This record gives sequence, structure tokens and C-alpha cells, in this order.
Amino acid sequence: MARPGVEARGVYAISVAAELVGTGQQNLRLYERRGLVTPARTAGGTRLYSELDLVVLRRIAVLLEEGLNLAGIRMVLELEAENRSLSEDLAKSKAAESQAAEARRRKPAG
Repeated sequence: MARPGVEARGVYAISVAAELVGTGQQNLRLYERRGLVTPARTAGGTRLYSELDLVVLRRIAVLLEEGLNLAGIRMVLELEAENRSLSEDLAKSKAAESQAAEARRRKPAG
């Protein structure tokens, strides 16, 4: 779920991450158990949340405020990730087609 400009390296301990997104540490543990977020771990097992994880946690908070339960949120996050992937694939295909069309225009008739 990489996003341009969003750091994916884990740097925040669970207490800091919870404070930054305005929720409790137990909620973050629950979200991890439910597969909504997967923080990095140190060799000793300490969770380390990245900027990308914080983006996801903030999205979870918005969806909770909108009345979704955790199962619904999981589906929304999966669909959003799939949509991003398909959009990126489409953009790459359009760029490749544009380059191919430009190459055909530049090729001398023969």
C-alpha cells in the first residue's frame, strides 16, 4: 500500500502512534489482530508504526466515525488498496500506449 511521499519505515512506538492518531493502545492492538494494520517489529518484538501506518489508522478512525464496524473497515481498506493498484496499472498502460503512439508517429513511412 505504498503511497508517494509517505514513509513506510516503522519509527513510532505504540504509545506515540496511539497519541498521534488520537486512540488508545488497545485499539491499535485490536486493529493489528483484525488485520487492519501490520506495524513493523523490532528484534525484541516491539511494534513500530510508520507514517503509512498512521495514514491507515487515521482512515480507520474516519470510517469508525461514519458508523462502519471493523469487518466493514477491512473491506473498505482492501477495496481502496485494490483501486489504487488498478489506477496505477491504468496510468502505466496509458503512458506506454502514449509512448508507442509517439514512436509510430516518428517512424518514417516505408
